[in-house]
Formats: sequence, structure tokens, C-alpha cells
Amino acid sequence: MRQNSIFVTGLAVFSGLTSFIFVYYAVGIFTAENPPEWSRVLAYVAAGYGLGNIYILSWAWRISGTGATWANKLIALCFFGVFLLDRWKVGVASPLEYVGILAIAGVLLLNWFAVKKISERHTPEVKSSRPRR
Repeated sequence: MRQNSIFVTGLAVFSGLTSFIFVYYAVGIFTAENPPEWSRVLAYVAAGYGLGNIYILSWAWRISGTGATWANKLIALCFFGVFLLDRWKVGVASPLEYVGILAIAGVLLLNWFAVKKISERHTPEVKSSRPRR
């Protein structure tokens, strides 16, 4: 049980750190000298995802249920859609950028998994009503 608690806490810390990285990325775009309009849209969505994920993590930590998991899935899909549109609009300069797209998808998936695991820690385990033989 203790290992699971450490694992869930580690996932939460990872998710929180990546959320701050998304916000930091957005602030970097906002403070650039003359960012393109589309990059500013991506920055708004990245900041929204980062701040939204922090809120959803705290929601999952306080309250059990599947609402936090669904909310995280929704904002992650919205962010990933805008991110893919940005890659399509700007263009992919090298095949290495595809690895970056997969890395972003992996981070979003891990953030969703963290919220799912945090939500599950409040849910009591269901025991089978059948007697063992």
C-alpha cells in the first residue's frame, strides 16, 4: 500500500511540474517581441491547460469520482488538437519534431493517468461477495 502511495505522489509531482512547464512556455511566447498570432493562440491554450491541470489535480486529490478524469481528458484533447494544428500551420521542419509530438502526447497521457490514480485512491476497493474455496 505504501508503494502505491509513493507512486501516486510521484505522478502528482510529475503532473504538477509539467503543468508549470506549459505555463512557462506560454509566458515565453507572450513575452516575445512580436509573436505570430497563431503562436499567441497556442500560448493561451498551453497556459489554460497548465493551470487547468493544476486545478484538476487538486480537485482529484480532494474529491473522489470520475469528474476530474473526464475534465483532464477534455482539456488534454483540446490542447493536443490546437498543438497539432500549430504544427500543421507552422510545418514540420525535421523528422525529429515528430518525436516532440509523441513526447507531448506522452506527457498528456501521463497527466491523465496521474489524475486517474489520484481519483482512485479515494475509492474503496470492491471485494467479491463470493466466498473463497
